Amino acid sequence: MDRIDAFNTIAAQAGRGELAFPASVEASIKLQQALVDPDCHVDIAARLIGADPLLAARTVAIANSVAFNRSGTPISSVRAAVHRLGVRTLQSLVAALIVRQLGSTLEAGLQAKAERLWSHTAHVAALAQVIARRVTHVDPDTALFAGIVHEVGAFYLLSRAADFPGLAEDMADDWIAHGETVIGRRVLGALMVPEHVVRAVEAMWAGMRALPPETLGDTLLLADDLAPVPSPMHARPGATTPQAARTIDFAVGDGTLQAILDESRIEVQSLHAVLML
Repeated sequence: MDRIDAFNTIAAQAGRGELAFPASVEASIKLQQALVDPDCHVDIAARLIGADPLLAARTVAIANSVAFNRSGTPISSVRAAVHRLGVRTLQSLVAALIVRQLGSTLEAGLQAKAERLWSHTAHVAALAQVIARRVTHVDPDTALFAGIVHEVGAFYLLSRAADFPGLAEDMADDWIAHGETVIGRRVLGALMVPEHVVRAVEAMWAGMRALPPETLGDTLLLADDLAPVPSPMHARPGATTPQAARTIDFAVGDGTLQAILDESRIEVQSLHAVLML
């Protein structure tokens, strides 16, 4: 089976809702289902997070990051971390865990691609959170979550490469034309991503933008442009080159985008570092 046939087969399966996740991902999806339940109180969330040692450690680490610890007061317990972050940020952390799990069992060649894709994802998520809070004034927690899940379809595709040997060749040229929208949307649905976030990710896939940015989709696009590590999967239609991205600037109130990015550099680096753990 060649690469195009593999893309089409996986897309057709996704279109029918037939998604094959590793066992570890299935367990994390169940955790995500519990967290999105409107009756999930922070104390319940703390018990759920505490049951996974890796996720518990990451939760405490992100709660102590510059982005979430503005008082500079460190905490050491999962319960305190959950109370500081809130359930919505925990949903982002679980989504990040799911994405990492999808790329964790790949062969060496694809593992390197997955690690680069995750580095890109973490940069976009960290930048989107800051851009949302300081520039577009959309909800920063939602922007963080959207940044984490915007490439989840690509991670799912990589996770299926062992079942489709022809897929492991250079797949970037065909990803947009043969599966991103179908596979990406179905995987986002499996992760219970809210529809308004899905629409923002789809706007990013299409490359629709406004400068200065206004919407969640604009926030993602700008973060994607500014991410120092580009996605290894594809170049979006009309994507900004790395050279041009370094020149993006515009007025924001009494300041500029570049001034905001300079002021927020440590914050972005801290959040990116935690997501890379």
